[in-house]
Amino acid sequence: MPRVVVHVMPKPEILDPQGKAVAAALPRLGFEGIASVRQGKRFELEVEGEITDEVLASLREAATTLLSNPVIEDVVALEVEDA
Repeated sequence: MPRVVVHVMPKPEILDPQGKAVAAALPRLGFEGIASVRQGKRFELEVEGEITDEVLASLREAATTLLSNPVIEDVVALEVEDA
């Protein structure tokens, strides 16, 4: 079954306390050279049938209305993965 991966990230102007916490913890754990961290969400959607332009448009609409909060998040990518 083909899969579509949806990546959702906080909008740039939105504070990201989880990302800041991870960024602060990395040097304490010995991981140096990381300037900043932003934490997002990843959704994997298995699709029945062929992935057409219409299916992708429908999935993008689902991502912007259900999988993300459009006030504070952006859908940054939809990636098609073949099974």
